[in-house]
Amino acid sequence: MKITAIHEKTVSIGAPISNAYIDFSKMTCSVVALVTDVIRDGKPVVGYGFNSNGRYGQGALMRDRFLARLEEADPESLIDAEHDNLDPFAIWSTLMANEKPGGHGERSVAVGTIDMAVWDAVAKIAEVPLWRLLADRYRGGEADESVWVYAAGGYYYPGKDDTQLKDEMRSYLDRGYEVVKMKIGAVPLPEDLRRIEAVLDVVGEGARLAVDANGRFDLETAMAYGDALVPYGLFWYEEAGDPLDYLLQAKLAERYAGPLATGENLFSHQDARNLLRHGGMRPDRDWLQFDCALSYGLVEYLRTLEVLEEEGWSARRVVPHGGHQMSLNIAAGLGLGGNESYPDVFQPFGGFADDIRVEKGRVGLPQIPGVGFEAKSALYALMKEIA
Repeated sequence: MKITAIHEKTVSIGAPISNAYIDFSKMTCSVVALVTDVIRDGKPVVGYGFNSNGRYGQGALMRDRFLARLEEADPESLIDAEHDNLDPFAIWSTLMANEKPGGHGERSVAVGTIDMAVWDAVAKIAEVPLWRLLADRYRGGEADESVWVYAAGGYYYPGKDDTQLKDEMRSYLDRGYEVVKMKIGAVPLPEDLRRIEAVLDVVGEGARLAVDANGRFDLETAMAYGDALVPYGLFWYEEAGDPLDYLLQAKLAERYAGPLATGENLFSHQDARNLLRHGGMRPDRDWLQFDCALSYGLVEYLRTLEVLEEEGWSARRVVPHGGHQMSLNIAAGLGLGGNESYPDVFQPFGGFADDIRVEKGRVGLPQIPGVGFEAKSALYALMKEIA
């Protein structure tokens, strides 16, 4: 049993949209196909992976460092003898050989993308969906049959007015979502409040709307927005300030009583520990958004979940960023609180399997081996070209 080839390609997910910090017109992501010599249904098992939106493709890092380490490794050193399968932990250690601690930036995305492909292959070799494999290995066989999801959108588009924003949010409700999210912070506070109230006209109450500032605010602005948001009773107020400014987060939590959310731009279990120790996050109401595809993959994500438990947090307070099927499998298999969803943007990577619909804010999972990419036809067509 061995890895016989690894293919990588950078693809565009660009769109004329923006949040408070960046525009996505030139956004890219990496797609990886990991080919093995294991035969299932008459064909070699291929594991696929990609990185989440918001971080660009990592092809150069993969080619220059990480893929070469796998190719040079002794194939026997990458085998999990107990499960007669590839060993994601040994592969992860090989990828990270000769890497200094810290520096959790772009390399975490490169490794997370490869790690996704590894776990897809592992579950296919085991001939079970990934969520089932995770539940059996780490949760005593208990798995969630469906996962709560919310619709992320409300980006700033050139010329987009409140009527178009309302139409977008109404379309999410029509498709079965019960909570939606919109961007804030790219326009002055009075304009954002007008936009929020327009969306509230559609969703009906603040508990069905989350807002996301994408780390744009300094402390004064974060507080001003927080004070203005209080009367709405929102589902959450997300990433007000820089993701590493734990003091800002802590001061905001002292003043803003409603739920806060952050974590999508933290890329290691050490970062997660610092957030929980120093960011003032409250385990009874706040939400954590760590994204495995951006943070060294599922191997590191398991360490992050251990940190949560050590710090007195439930995994149910984790709702990963990214809106992809890998996090959906993790949520179902490891008992997270839900998953983000991108119904309309970042296609074909956003959204879930073609034949699975959102019902009352929840989504089911494919019953096929692996992550389930093959059940999303547009995405799988792209992946097959790379393999």
